[in-house]
Amino acid sequence: MAPLGRLREENALIKGFKDFITRGNVVDLAVAVVIGAAFTAVINSVVEGLINPLIAAIFGKTDLSKVGAFTINNADFSIGLVLNALIYFLAVAAVIYFLVITPLNKLAERRAKDEPAPDEAVSPTEIELLTEIRDALKAQEK
Repeated sequence: MAPLGRLREENALIKGFKDFITRGNVVDLAVAVVIGAAFTAVINSVVEGLINPLIAAIFGKTDLSKVGAFTINNADFSIGLVLNALIYFLAVAAVIYFLVITPLNKLAERRAKDEPAPDEAVSPTEIELLTEIRDALKAQEK
């Protein structure tokens, strides 16, 4: 049988792991990975189905991997594969920028406009003003 101290340690580890897993940002990260994997398929389809054939047609090749291909001492080099990776990267970066970053920045700007600045005094509500007026009138009556 394990000593009581060791059992408490193991329970603390399990509790810590449970807290870690159920923490909001870990779940958000897991969702982001799943969505990113699905998004990768969409970007691959656009690059492979539209962009690569267009570029290959411009260079007169069957696909982008054959563009700028050459061999030196039985080693195959392909500029097209590098271009393919760059196009894929730029497509992902553009979509993330225009569909995620830009809307989040606009939302942050709107929230900043709606919230008073930390140094700025918050104006009293109507009820607070009426209460102050009532108290001032009562003070004058005395």
